[in-house]
Amino acid sequence: MTPWPSLRVSAVPRTKGGNAMRLGLNVGYSGARLGLPMDNILLAERLGYDAVWTAEAYGSDAITPLAFIAAHTKRLRLGTSIMQVAGRPPAMCAMQVQTVDALAGGGRVIAGLGVSGPQIVEGWYGQPWGKPYWRLRDYIEIMRKIFAREGPVSHAGREIVLPYPADAEGSSGLGKPLKLILHPNPDLPICIGAGGAATTRLAAELCQGILPLRMAPDSMAQIGPWLLDGFARAGGGKGWDGFEIQATVHVRLTDDVDAAMAENKRLIALYVGGMGAREQNYHNQDMVKAGFADEAAKIQELFLSGRKDEAARAVPDAYIERRSLFGSSGRIREGYQAWADSGATGLIVVTDQPDAIRLMARLAEERPAIGPAAALAAIGERGDER
Repeated sequence: MTPWPSLRVSAVPRTKGGNAMRLGLNVGYSGARLGLPMDNILLAERLGYDAVWTAEAYGSDAITPLAFIAAHTKRLRLGTSIMQVAGRPPAMCAMQVQTVDALAGGGRVIAGLGVSGPQIVEGWYGQPWGKPYWRLRDYIEIMRKIFAREGPVSHAGREIVLPYPADAEGSSGLGKPLKLILHPNPDLPICIGAGGAATTRLAAELCQGILPLRMAPDSMAQIGPWLLDGFARAGGGKGWDGFEIQATVHVRLTDDVDAAMAENKRLIALYVGGMGAREQNYHNQDMVKAGFADEAAKIQELFLSGRKDEAARAVPDAYIERRSLFGSSGRIREGYQAWADSGATGLIVVTDQPDAIRLMARLAEERPAIGPAAALAAIGERGDER
């Protein structure tokens, strides 16, 4: 197998110092039974990892496990990747993240938000899909007002209005603006799980970071200009300084790369084939955008017809390789170079292997991340050369 045929990124001149790649450990959400890999979480903390990240779908929630993890750790930041905004009003989300942050000693929680998809929003939470971009914008603006604690919170948004309008159906007419009793961390960071241009720009405009959906080492060429547009909308000189780009990478130390890929393909087939409606599945759309339109259509057709094993086998190797590091330590070390030059400021590692956690810590120390500005500059130089 040729190493990383789809991930080759031109060499970037390196300067002394550089930026340490912030590593996170992804613990996801539960299966049928809830369990947290506390041994791996504590190992990551000892090795200097920056954060641990939870998630939610329609099993365990994202925020409660962080309270447990906070009680057993001292330094790790505590991130959600992601909390579904339909699952809680923005005021409750603000209360939850500030509560856990206070219990954890302050300055540790990262509120990662996302809209999920219409099947979960309407089928699980009983909320209208509506206009998700505007709901997300309203949601973040309300949370920021709550964090600032400058006065009772009111908001006249396109999707969310506070207080609930007195003339709206079912209203008592008694709603009034309120101010958070708890004195919060006003700088608690918010990130968006974003895949398209609009939400990527929104992350740069309103937030302190982004969780780019299915980011690959070559994704900066696409998302970088969108992020710069968002900074311009924010004004005030906002830019790359302090802004986090947290990519996710699956890591497995193994002598059998094909077996590791086959396992990952089953997960990809679930999302590309069945996580969303046939007409609206952004995981499927991502595969299309990555250049695998025929494969995306075939996977969805097979999965929805109940042929899940065939759907998994239809996932192309090249698509898996975009966001994974599988193989020997040498092969993973080679693949990691592209991530260091990708523009990501952090890598959220998906693995259950202690040795893989240790290896990624060594690689992050050996090879600093160049950061988004240098990555975009390198992309521009390669364009000029062509």
